[in-house]
Amino acid sequence: MRIVAITDIHGNMRKAKKMAEAVKNANFDVLLIAGDITNFSNGKVAEEVLGPFLSIGIPVLAVHGNCDGRDVPELLEKLGIWLHNRRREINAIGFIGIGGSNKTPFNTIWELSEDDIRKILLRNYRPGDIVLSHAPPKETKADRVHSGLHVGSEALRKFIEEKQPPLVITGHIHEARSVDEVGATVIVNPGPLFKGYYAVVEFDEKGKRVKDVELEKL
Repeated sequence: MRIVAITDIHGNMRKAKKMAEAVKNANFDVLLIAGDITNFSNGKVAEEVLGPFLSIGIPVLAVHGNCDGRDVPELLEKLGIWLHNRRREINAIGFIGIGGSNKTPFNTIWELSEDDIRKILLRNYRPGDIVLSHAPPKETKADRVHSGLHVGSEALRKFIEEKQPPLVITGHIHEARSVDEVGATVIVNPGPLFKGYYAVVEFDEKGKRVKDVELEKL
């Protein structure tokens, strides 16, 4: 399976259209969007941003971010691509999702308690599933801010340590573009699409493991 992963579009239509063109001209099996489709905007804006991706003709799965408007999850549900607190299969590979983020100092729109994150993960996960989470796991390359602090989810980190999902796609922390590992789990923060960043993952469907990850730029 060839996966293209993006996150943190923050309403940048120019980059969304450019990214959609890049995806259209490549051989991908699924597009994963890890939230913050808008920059505190509504479902109408989100629909405009997502339009280029939905016209490509490949499966799209998405979660909302902590900076998406209150009606964005409803829009994602209407489009049939919402993965928050649910499980979907594509080519016999399972995907589960967590939208929003763990608590931040900024009181943003969509924030969850660590207990809520833990319950969502345990409710939906089956061995070998890929996790799509806006918030990164704690104490990884994917959650370190400029000051050096690690601000990711403790519940997601503990879940990874215990269950060892093969792949976690995340976002949220713009400066933490990275590929990291916790045990057998590969964690990928593609970096924000509004800066032109994305990631390509080659995934072994039979072995349910990551074969290769490339951090790319438009």
